[in-house]
Amino acid sequence: MVKLSVIVPFYNVRQFAPDTLRSLKANARDDVEFLLVDDCSSDGTRDLLERAVEEVPGAVLLPHEVNGGLATARNTGLDAARGTYLTFLDGDDWYAPGYCGRLLDAAERLGTDFVRVDHVQVTGRARQIHRMPHGRREVPLRPLDAILPADRSTSVDYPYAWAGIYHRRLLDSGVLRFRDGLRTAEDRPWIWRLHREAESFAVTSLYGVFYRRGVSSSLTQIGDVRQLDFLRAFDQVVEETAAHAQAAELLPKAIRTYCAVMAHHLESIERFEPAVARTLRAESAAALGRLPQDILRSTLSALGPDRAARLRPGGPADGAPLGPPGRPPHRRAARGRARRHPDLGADRRPGGGGVRGEARRGGGRGDRRRRGDPRRPQPHRGAGPRGGRGGALPARRP
Repeated sequence: MVKLSVIVPFYNVRQFAPDTLRSLKANARDDVEFLLVDDCSSDGTRDLLERAVEEVPGAVLLPHEVNGGLATARNTGLDAARGTYLTFLDGDDWYAPGYCGRLLDAAERLGTDFVRVDHVQVTGRARQIHRMPHGRREVPLRPLDAILPADRSTSVDYPYAWAGIYHRRLLDSGVLRFRDGLRTAEDRPWIWRLHREAESFAVTSLYGVFYRRGVSSSLTQIGDVRQLDFLRAFDQVVEETAAHAQAAELLPKAIRTYCAVMAHHLESIERFEPAVARTLRAESAAALGRLPQDILRSTLSALGPDRAARLRPGGPADGAPLGPPGRPPHRRAARGRARRHPDLGADRRPGGGGVRGEARRGGGRGDRRRRGDPRRPQPHRGAGPRGGRGGALPARRP
């Protein structure tokens, strides 16, 4: 019987796929299947996946003949999954050896609809732990209670589908599916639906997912029209949340996050192609007009003068130049990106898929750990996907 289905979409990641596939082999078990979804790669990635089916126990290749994007690729994996539990991994990231077994153990021990975990961010040779922004661990919790408060980084600001494990009953009820065709921020409507509709969840301290940042082919590094899918994603968040029984309490959080991500994109508008920048301004203005204006006014007042100015009439969303005259645009963007905004998410990348935002305010155990505070035990530095302790930080790239 298959206990765990691991859904791994790949698209033109030939350079990184060998690391990913080695890590899957180091997690192979009789009760685990690896669903390798090739989203119509053109760089030889599919050749690697075809060989992996022969070499990695439990690997199954699910090829696309037309590129559909990450959300659609994940749905292909969901349709084929046979496991009691499901999880995800992106095709340029990797697992620590033995991680899948410990993830399964946590899910079975806690008995909730889903379990969320921490992860390790990899930027070049640097490793940094990013913690799920929820303090209570190893106890069942109510997902709806973890959405608020509106002005703090919460569970819905940590939207990464690969940072958790999910019981099959969520798939059977439709909660786990992604909106087909979204090419960025696909995790945002998904995480909000998960927290609105699931009955229970828990958080556990596992560090076995290694997320690779700064990949030049990543959509978050490319300023083309696909980035604008964050608008469709957050429109869906607002629309579905507005229909919820607790809409009055939840909508301010959804709208604040939407506005923060929108302001981030307008702040760095120089990275977009000119036609895309014009579309971003026009569609952002239209999106602001669709939001409940009373909540929008209070949101802009709370966001701070710089971000609010980008969204108010006469700001960049209205077609005006970015920021005050006299400061070069590239310096404005750089200064803005250096700030930390709690509304963007848990690690400052824009959209959901898109901007992963800031660390929690006020400093906590995770903040001290990241700063190397001597009061906190530091993570063991072991091997990467080729061996070593399962939850350890690798000392070098795989």
